[in-house]
Amino acid sequence: MSVAFKLKKSREGWKEKAIGRGHTIHYLRKEQRRLKSDVKRYKVKALQTKTRLEEAHKHNIPDYGKDKASLVYLALQLFSVAGISFRAVSRVLSVISGILGIAKAPSHQTIINWWLKLSMVKMQAIQQVKATHIPRYSFSNGFIWMVDISIGLGDGKILTVLALDAQHHKIAPNAPRLQDVHCVGVSVSPSWTGEKIADFMKEIIAVLGRPAALLKDGGADLAKSARLLTEQGLGTLCIDDVSHKIANLVKHKYGKHPLFNTFISACGKISKRFKQSILACLVPPKVSVKARFMNLHRLVSWAEKILKHSAPGRAATDSLLLKLRDGLYELPECKTFITRFIRDVTPLMECQKIIKNKGLSHETYAQCQVLIEVIPPSSSLRIGFNKWANEQLSLAKTLAVDHIGLTISTDQIESLFGKAKRHGTGEMKDANRIAMRLPALCGAVTMNDARQVLKVTAQQQQATMSATTVIKQRKEVLAHPGTLETLTDYQEKDYFELIPGSKNQSKTPETPCHIYVFENLNGPRLEALQVRGSPTEIAKIDYNMREMAH
Repeated sequence: MSVAFKLKKSREGWKEKAIGRGHTIHYLRKEQRRLKSDVKRYKVKALQTKTRLEEAHKHNIPDYGKDKASLVYLALQLFSVAGISFRAVSRVLSVISGILGIAKAPSHQTIINWWLKLSMVKMQAIQQVKATHIPRYSFSNGFIWMVDISIGLGDGKILTVLALDAQHHKIAPNAPRLQDVHCVGVSVSPSWTGEKIADFMKEIIAVLGRPAALLKDGGADLAKSARLLTEQGLGTLCIDDVSHKIANLVKHKYGKHPLFNTFISACGKISKRFKQSILACLVPPKVSVKARFMNLHRLVSWAEKILKHSAPGRAATDSLLLKLRDGLYELPECKTFITRFIRDVTPLMECQKIIKNKGLSHETYAQCQVLIEVIPPSSSLRIGFNKWANEQLSLAKTLAVDHIGLTISTDQIESLFGKAKRHGTGEMKDANRIAMRLPALCGAVTMNDARQVLKVTAQQQQATMSATTVIKQRKEVLAHPGTLETLTDYQEKDYFELIPGSKNQSKTPETPCHIYVFENLNGPRLEALQVRGSPTEIAKIDYNMREMAH
């Protein structure tokens, strides 16, 4: 092989390698330029995105140091949603003040004043709340009013009226909550009679109009007030609460049972014996004496379970089973009472649960009929429940909600009383202080509410929320011996009362003109009626028209 051939062969190999390297270097240089261009473009986009995020962050997160309404909204939410006390709200705000830019956290007294002002704001805004549907044949406002009375520390009794949309189960699948109701009136008085309750209801009707129905328990005073309103031409439908109805049925059935007193006595003895022993976890549940038959099924269910631990047979010496049997007293003798009670009342409790969650309708009533089949047909419980359900279904048909579900439980107003008594009132559960906070606990707190709170002046708050409290009386009397007789100087004017428009109505208001469209009772044709007058007068006209139609 000659030298020239070797050189030529070597050169051709070098050329191939050089060409390959050239292509690779060209490709890498091209990719490098592209990557540098992409990096520059992405840096610009990242900077623009960062700028937009900072702008959005500034707009979405309020500056609590400058926007006082946002601070009020945060404080009210911490109290109502988080469920902490006024002092705790102040401490929380002081801890996070540096993060939120708050120069000085508000004191607990300031937060209390904001909460009381919120009650005023919600009560003033109740006239703008409208029902989702108002029956064409009725002059009612489309709401169901829940009425109940509660007690606090002192001689005052709290009468509260809550409004719930009659079509609630059409717009919400669950049971009503406190966020779904509106407080339309609260008043404290030493005593409430049917006449006083009717007068208080007339004041609210004069502002808001007649409700579609009244939802109440089985109290005689509330029933009398409804009857008086009907006699005065302001009557409406009356719905009986399901919990109280079932409790009354159980009371009539088992209240005079031969073993009832024995059962209650045995449960009391067991509770005393087990509390300070190794069997403390088996203590019977506490049942209120006043509303005993509303929760008696819990006590009977406990008794059924505890008796199952005492199986037949001999117990070993010094065993826990022997201690359990020694502490049951007369409870094993009540086994027939317990078995029959469980058979009759458990289905009614299941029916109550369904009706509370879904309302009373033809569908839920059919579900209840399946559940109560285990109760003997001749039992007063089954007969009374069916009679009550049919009566309420006829009312639901009148309100055109028999296919949707009629709200038939006053749990919301009971929940309101319970929350107000244990939340934000301290050790002194004064009736006036509790009543002042009730309107603010209803519904949801919004940013607009916080802005309106800041517009309420101290003079307006003093004029509206002024009432003599037990704490004030304590300070004035306890530290000054010989002033005990001054307690009699507090008259009924010192009790708290708040209704819509009670403080800011004009003395010579313009008579409003109301136009209603209703169904002609003698045919399908619709008729329009123009009525000029107050809501009270309109309600009376409606009542008279309905009486003539019947």
